[in-house]
Amino acid sequence: MTTSMSRRHLLVTGGAAAAVLATTGLPASATAASRPSGGADVVLAWNRELLAIVRTAGLQPATVHPTRSFALLHAAIHDAVVATTGAGRPYLFTVDVPGHAAPEAAAAQAAHDVLAALYPGRAAELAGLLAGQLAGVPSPAARDAGVRAGQLVARLLLGLRGGDGSAAVPPVLPPGTAPGQYRPTPPAFAPAAFTHWAAVTPFVLDRAGRFRPGPYPALTGARYAKAVQEVAAAGRDTSTTRTADETVQARFWAAPIWNHWNEIAQSVVAGSRTGLVVAARVFARLNLAVADAVIAFYEAKYHYRIWRPVTAVRLAGTDGNPATDGIEDWSSLATTPADPAYPGAHSVVSQAAALVLRQEYGPRRPLAVGSEALPGVVRRFASFQDVADEAGLSRIAAGVHTRLDHEAGRQLGLDVAAFVLRS
Repeated sequence: MTTSMSRRHLLVTGGAAAAVLATTGLPASATAASRPSGGADVVLAWNRELLAIVRTAGLQPATVHPTRSFALLHAAIHDAVVATTGAGRPYLFTVDVPGHAAPEAAAAQAAHDVLAALYPGRAAELAGLLAGQLAGVPSPAARDAGVRAGQLVARLLLGLRGGDGSAAVPPVLPPGTAPGQYRPTPPAFAPAAFTHWAAVTPFVLDRAGRFRPGPYPALTGARYAKAVQEVAAAGRDTSTTRTADETVQARFWAAPIWNHWNEIAQSVVAGSRTGLVVAARVFARLNLAVADAVIAFYEAKYHYRIWRPVTAVRLAGTDGNPATDGIEDWSSLATTPADPAYPGAHSVVSQAAALVLRQEYGPRRPLAVGSEALPGVVRRFASFQDVADEAGLSRIAAGVHTRLDHEAGRQLGLDVAAFVLRS
């Protein structure tokens, strides 16, 4: 596996550790476990805990993207499970532990230590969750051995990511002035966000721009005109062409898209009677792919710096394209995110997530999906791809992306996820 970070194989016997350089990687598929793996409840509980954290105002640092936390959590759980079951290969670290070490204890301890380091203000809740899970391990010796393995995996992973660039101060992006260039959008006209994220070290990709989309189409061309015309009609707040269901879609998918996909994964894993080994693998693959997809799309967004639809429609009279008409009072249905348009984040993340879950659970799977943005509303789908398509296209109905952003985003998501799955 070729990545931008070094790989280390840690051998732990008793309490001693010796580092031996080795190449490792996220397993392409699970091998038979040398010991029973238990259920997936441990993984699901910690994922729910992190979802609760990132949904709580003030807990997530404003300049650290939440997908980093999901990737760290699940990489640690995964490697702790590998260490104590012998199933598959680790993402970064192999920790050899006594044969009686409890996988559930290792996973719980690794998860706790990662989240406690990232969210010290949540210490009491995290400690309570850990205590409850460790109490379910009947053998003290197995529990203690698992705890030691989980502690070491978490410490090594956090140490490795300590200098990954996520703590950098985001540089100020000067507003564009030429046609097509990004500038802050109404109503807040907030400065561009996560301008430093393209420089964050990827988890699995060898470089952030490996799959950068091709150049944005010419503003004077027919493709651009068609895309702007579509969003101008369908994405306007007062649109008369957008259907009632498209309006629901736009609002349904307004929540952070990585939260949606972690909820989907929870539902599928819980409903599949998946064991601990498979659950750890699924969530690690999903969140490593999503975290790298976010790094990759920010790299592309800030490379091209393309204006958002609200700017493109209002200033269409300056784009040099006779097929586009400026509408000075045009506003989008949804509030435009504070970053450039190309590629579309929902499309990138959703396609990456759909490919990961499809690989594990197959192309056809009935899904009932909820939304934190529209509580009580459930949408039903026949496949992961159907979910990804609707999530991506909903951003056109929301008025915050064009089809050009969606198409480039889909391809970037496919490329990133395929890289993660074969690494």
